Amino acid sequence: MRNTAAKHMAALTMLIAILSQILMGCNATNTTKGGAIGAGVGGAIGGAIGHRSDNTVVGAIIGATVGGAAGAIIGRQMDKQAEELKRDLEGAHVERVGEGILITFESGLVFDTESYSLRENTKTNLTDLSETLKKYDDTNILIEGHTDNKGEDAYNQKLSENRADAVENFLVGQGIKDTRITTKGYGEGQPLDSNESEAGRQKNRRVEVAIYANKEMKRLAKKGELGESE
Repeated sequence: MRNTAAKHMAALTMLIAILSQILMGCNATNTTKGGAIGAGVGGAIGGAIGHRSDNTVVGAIIGATVGGAAGAIIGRQMDKQAEELKRDLEGAHVERVGEGILITFESGLVFDTESYSLRENTKTNLTDLSETLKKYDDTNILIEGHTDNKGEDAYNQKLSENRADAVENFLVGQGIKDTRITTKGYGEGQPLDSNESEAGRQKNRRVEVAIYANKEMKRLAKKGELGESE
């Protein structure tokens, strides 16, 4: 009986500790969150951020996490980038996630209906994005295209791929190395909201961009040699 009670007490203590980390994470800076993920509370913090666990672009950011002191250094760099992008990218949603940045472009603001040709205002946005990516060139970039469930699956899949590729091609044309970029189309397979309403379908038609540390940035952060970009 004593052993059972002791086990229950240990489990309760651990649960309280995890909950405390979650509550602290809700009030912590993004830099602190980046360091904490590597310390074993990534799942809790990821949940506090509020993203779906099957969102692959978020998964790429969390998968690239270093954690600890190095993660905190990377987090500070990402804080600076995110602030610049929030200022420059009109109509895009910029969010710090873990040790990276998630940018969501609503497809209706980027492309005409059933098209993957970039609108002129979108080119201006992507030009601004490319300038920040050049300034912080020690990052990888993942571009994902998504659609709603209107139309045939195969058509939506191809459209999502073409839209992700269109964004990549423009960034490469602005001088971003293609070796930094990965693209993926998911068609209607990863909705953010219900496709039963137009508002939900609008959220699901999107292009998402993940920015996260590459191997060199991680190496320098671990050695404490990651320079502060001006």
